[in-house]
Amino acid sequence: MIELLRTNDPVLISFVEVLMRDAGINFMVADQNMSIVEGSIGILPRRVLVEKDSERQARRILVDAGIEHEMKDA
Repeated sequence: MIELLRTNDPVLISFVEVLMRDAGINFMVADQNMSIVEGSIGILPRRVLVEKDSERQARRILVDAGIEHEMKDA
């Protein structure tokens, strides 16, 4: 899987999840359970991962949504 973005903003993560789900893109949010280790203070970022063959489409969706600045560089 390819890292699409990394953030500790739960609203952004939720927004990206909806975008990917609506587009039918398989994705995974990694590091969600790290909040247990960090004490739920939101320091550790979560990563949105997509399958390699969906990367181009996923990036296009984020650009169209106006959040391309949040993407990890290819």
